[in-house]
Amino acid sequence: MGHREQLLVAARRLLQDKGYAHITARDLVAASDTNLASIGYHFGSKAGLLNEALGLVFEEWTSQLAEIALADPHASPLDRAQLTWATVLRGLTDKRALLLSFVEAMAQADRDPALREQLAAQQHRTRTRIAEIVALSYGCAPEDPRCTAVASFVLAVCDGLAMQWLLDPTASPRPTDLVNGLTGLIALSGTRGLDPNPSRG
Repeated sequence: MGHREQLLVAARRLLQDKGYAHITARDLVAASDTNLASIGYHFGSKAGLLNEALGLVFEEWTSQLAEIALADPHASPLDRAQLTWATVLRGLTDKRALLLSFVEAMAQADRDPALREQLAAQQHRTRTRIAEIVALSYGCAPEDPRCTAVASFVLAVCDGLAMQWLLDPTASPRPTDLVNGLTGLIALSGTRGLDPNPSRG
């Protein structure tokens, strides 16, 4: 294993144990048995390393959620959404420290355009993966505006659910609450199916 991989392994462990804001470059060097120069060479900065490690964790989680959502080929889109949200909720306890690290990274990125771009790229990859799943359900290409609109909605719900859970796990909505809210909104608006032109509104 080279220095790059050693640093990523160490960063993932420290994000879980110490949290984003409390990790120093020397912590990373000690945990990875590398050197300070390796951080700059491979990742540009300590923040670059930590953000890449966070991105890998959440990309893996997205892949796991995708496998679960696609496990039943006959499931309806709403059933897939409910299953995804239920899986997210079950996994939040184990990922609490990583979620807090992500919130801390977001605060840092607001002052650093390069880090904001890195996090935005990770978010784009996640949205694209979700759009690929949506495309399988609706029989359209992942880049179809209808698929990207649904993917953006699902991502927003997952992110919002995680934030609500961090603040108060006992009051965060259940998957059935989310589905009932969505179906209720559709019924109130008189909408049927996907808007073929989601960019209009």
